[in-house]
Amino acid sequence: MKDTHKHQGLRNQLVKTVQSKGITDIKVLEAIGKIPRHLFMDSSFIDFAYQDNAFPIAAGQTISQPYTVAFQTELLKIKSGHQVLEIGTGSGYQTAVLLEMGAKVYTVERQKELFKKTKIFLPKLGYKPKKLVFGDGYKGLPEFAPFDGIIVTAGAPFVPKPLLSQLKIGGRLVIPVGQETQIMTLFIRSGEKSFEKHELSKFRFVPLLKDKN
Repeated sequence: MKDTHKHQGLRNQLVKTVQSKGITDIKVLEAIGKIPRHLFMDSSFIDFAYQDNAFPIAAGQTISQPYTVAFQTELLKIKSGHQVLEIGTGSGYQTAVLLEMGAKVYTVERQKELFKKTKIFLPKLGYKPKKLVFGDGYKGLPEFAPFDGIIVTAGAPFVPKPLLSQLKIGGRLVIPVGQETQIMTLFIRSGEKSFEKHELSKFRFVPLLKDKN
């Protein structure tokens, strides 16, 4: 499967769509415009790759809607060299966006099938996370903390305390919180034991699951 001029044209349209919904961070838009999303998707959905929708991938999971990816990423306020922890590697598309923006990415996936597939697939496209781990996202990665940013790409019924504790002071955690629908929530660590909390728009994510399968 190749990346063609046609795909680039479709990506340009997708960037305009995401921009029209309120995304203003140029680096986020450039990443969306550069990454061949069709390569991250199952062959049956490739024709829809540049629609602003979520689609099924393996293990009952989804590749997030591009607007959702852009919205979460923009909230992180990533600068080149930032250490970012991603909970829920999934297809690797969000990982690629973070890497395009110059982040050093540590990413955790609990679905073995996706973990194995993405671990091989991402480097083939030239995307190399600092660490791709098969494990329980609720625990984070304390051995690599603290992080400038933490992004959770599945719906969490509550905010895992280990994730808050693994943020640098000034660091940002972006997490969708709730059961059926989720409220996108931003935490900014303002001190050793203090956090600013901002509740934003409603979204729907697959659930953040505990334990490894």
